[in-house]
Amino acid sequence: MNVFSPKPLRVLVVDGYKREQREEYVRDWGATPSEAYAAELRRIEPSLVTDICLPADEGANLPDGAGLSSYDGIALTGSSLHIDSPEPAVTRQIDLMRAIYKSGTPCFGSCWGIQIGAVAAGGTVTLNPNGLEIGFARRISLTEAGANHPLLAGRPAAFDAPAIHFDSIVAPPNDATILASNAMSPIQAAEFRQDGGSFWGVQYHPEFSLSLVATILRRHSKILIERGLRRDEADMNAWLADLDALDADPARRDLAWAHGLDEEVLDPVKRVTELRNFLEMRVKPQASVRGRA
Repeated sequence: MNVFSPKPLRVLVVDGYKREQREEYVRDWGATPSEAYAAELRRIEPSLVTDICLPADEGANLPDGAGLSSYDGIALTGSSLHIDSPEPAVTRQIDLMRAIYKSGTPCFGSCWGIQIGAVAAGGTVTLNPNGLEIGFARRISLTEAGANHPLLAGRPAAFDAPAIHFDSIVAPPNDATILASNAMSPIQAAEFRQDGGSFWGVQYHPEFSLSLVATILRRHSKILIERGLRRDEADMNAWLADLDALDADPARRDLAWAHGLDEEVLDPVKRVTELRNFLEMRVKPQASVRGRA
């Protein structure tokens, strides 16, 4: 008797970092950004098969249109690069995103990912005129469109999320729907459409655990102190220690209250709402159309 066994979902994770930046992640965190991202996607959907590509690397073997179309979904990580610095590591990623749009494959991006999605569709990204948004994006508020959009299904009207970015989208593409914003970044979540494809993205990092946030913040300690966001090194270290403690025990109400963090950040299920919605509402339906699930 033959039993039908659907093919597993396949998602391509596009790592936005250069090799030396990835090596820093491995040293400090134990995995590259794309490996950590892929692991978070598989935690949501254990049967998921993930591949990784490295477009920031010269000579990287990147998928063509047919290769991109073979995936059920594509996810873009963050990056330490700046889009308004047109080095090859940046322009290769913009070109890849243009090819993703043309492939029609559902695509999601965090932070750098939404910036790449915007620029590839004709938008503009520059240094954030409101300053550095780091640690957490506070009071992200849904727009009217966002309150009814599947990307943000399950999010409250206002919420916080892990975030770190120097740049922001200052002019969205022509065919864009803004889904969420806050005082620091007018575009915190959006859908872009270009060349028959569509992209869902967020300026924050739903894939970041508190431990990973603390790991990244340690690298930026000097900047935070210089900009007055932390008083001194001792203050910085105390903050990071609290984040690590909250990561180990999210039930620490004292620390959660002291740092103004609620279940939208502390609950590992709620934190990844956008990733889960992307898999459920874009990737799985795409796979179903292709007869893969």
